[in-house]
Amino acid sequence: MTLLLIALGAMFCSLMVSSEIMPQPDFNLQGMAGKWYLIGFATNAQWFVNRRASMKMGTIMLIPTADGDLDMSYASLSQDGSCWRMNNLAKKTDVPGKFTYTSERWGNQNYMSMVDVKYDEYALTHTIKTKGSDNTIVNKLYGRGDELSPDLLEKFRQFSLDTGILPENIAFLPKNAECPPA
Repeated sequence: MTLLLIALGAMFCSLMVSSEIMPQPDFNLQGMAGKWYLIGFATNAQWFVNRRASMKMGTIMLIPTADGDLDMSYASLSQDGSCWRMNNLAKKTDVPGKFTYTSERWGNQNYMSMVDVKYDEYALTHTIKTKGSDNTIVNKLYGRGDELSPDLLEKFRQFSLDTGILPENIAFLPKNAECPPA
């Protein structure tokens, strides 16, 4: 019982920390446009434990819309040579750099913040995924190229720890060939 209370307390603390994560000041939606490589992935989701070893780097195309939303198209080449693709339209909120979207594939509501961005180099995002009473944290580190400096990798690792992610649930994804255009 004590262990359960400690685990619940830790979960609520991490959600409290996560709900206070603010996007980068002076967020520039147009600066996000283009291709990014998914380099770092961290989550408290249970599924990650079983799939971590098979995950590889993928790409995401971000296209700002005229309404201020963000069209996101993710692609990753699978081991069998097929492409795993996912598309979402992230709707802007009243706070620049914060978006919401519903994943049709997973059936969850997502609250995404662009936490730290240097538009020509990297982007660090923080997402709270909600499905029923389950809340999951997902942090991602994107790069304009497929490599980032050790300092940026450490910054992502520390941010993920600060948002309640266990060290073993922080991954830097191995390089992977890219999917052909859809």
